Amino acid sequence: MPIQQEKYSDLLDLRKDAKDIFHAGLLSADPAIAINSHLTLCENMLKVGDTTFDLAEFEEILVIGAGKASAAMAKELENILGSRITRGSINVKYDHIASLETIELVEAGHPIPDENGRFGAKKLFDMAKNAHEKTLVFCLISGGGSALSPLPCDGISLAEKQETTKILLSCGARIHEINTIRKHLSLIKGGGLAKAAFPATIISLILSDVVGDDLDIIASGLTVPDTGTFEDCKNIIESYNISLKLPKNVLDHINKGCNCEIPETPKPDDPYFKKVKNLIIGNNFNTLIAARAKAESLGYNTIILSSLIEGETKDIAKMHAAIAKEVLKTGNPVPLPGCIISGGETIVTMDHHGLGGRNQEFVLASAIEIAKENNIVVLSAGTDGTDGPTDAAGAIADGNTLEKARDLGISAKQFLTAHDSYNFFKKIDDLIITGPTNTNVMDLRIFLMK
Repeated sequence: MPIQQEKYSDLLDLRKDAKDIFHAGLLSADPAIAINSHLTLCENMLKVGDTTFDLAEFEEILVIGAGKASAAMAKELENILGSRITRGSINVKYDHIASLETIELVEAGHPIPDENGRFGAKKLFDMAKNAHEKTLVFCLISGGGSALSPLPCDGISLAEKQETTKILLSCGARIHEINTIRKHLSLIKGGGLAKAAFPATIISLILSDVVGDDLDIIASGLTVPDTGTFEDCKNIIESYNISLKLPKNVLDHINKGCNCEIPETPKPDDPYFKKVKNLIIGNNFNTLIAARAKAESLGYNTIILSSLIEGETKDIAKMHAAIAKEVLKTGNPVPLPGCIISGGETIVTMDHHGLGGRNQEFVLASAIEIAKENNIVVLSAGTDGTDGPTDAAGAIADGNTLEKARDLGISAKQFLTAHDSYNFFKKIDDLIITGPTNTNVMDLRIFLMK
């Protein structure tokens, strides 16, 4: 057996454990489990979190929403409520579907919104506007819901909103910043859906894909008061120096808002939210806890760094790799065998246009930092099954990854510089491919040390 192959085989157990830990975390974010842990139906009495609703008080039950997990959420809601559901429609990412009885599915584009998304968002908006005081509206919201429900304000075209989204994604803007601008370009976001449905009763069931679980940021706050302002939008645009890149109509709209020529998004003191219950039923931290439980069951001393990690992916990777090497050297912050788990959502500032995503780039940058460390494995993947514009959820690597790549005649550093992590890991067969997971609670990063 060649030396490289022998060294590589020694890490197979660590690699298997890392994958098992990831899948345990992923299972905890299953929408069916999340729905059932927060909803209980006994005859006509529906308990949602700590609030009980008498379904006999309502003449109709409407189900609307958007997100990568919304189809799976809708399936479980149909299992619970059955024929009580009058009608419904939700927007989902292409191929993130489920077999539904009453609720319609509209498949649409993500992360760049498309015409299908606009069509579906208009349908949601119209359904909400037709609701009345005796309507109970379930709004199923999960990650991706913002891009999947594009309904631009008057004077802004879908193409202009698409271009704005592309610019914000490529400049390295955080999701909080992107959604602040999205809300101010939309009829449905920033509480617009709640405003349309008023005075109906709304129950929003939410799977969070946002650092800190800020309700007004998840899917751009369809049923949540907006705390952002047009002035905030202007400041974000200026901070990234992108005003000359954005469509003129978008800039004009934001400037009109700053000058009070058009109304702000609905705010916390508006009446539209008096009969709205927003409930987070799953988030990144719960996934990290499940991953930790699995790691501990496998015998690893485990630490959760944080579910709130943000920043440039390459920098975050260096920090994680340094901690992993510290574990090997000193047994801190956990003794061997050790497991480091973290979550959150980093960014990749694109100065070159390769193919990949933040998880694959994290693993590639980490692989460079842990080169020749024979007792470390790193895995990072998105819980939605999609990392960037690729079919991979993430990637896995170890201390021998760079040597394996050199044997194939490729340079990890060159691929990292080009932000081409997908093609790097495809060549060495270390992509993590799950297919659509029908959930989305951000990312899960795992380092194992023995």
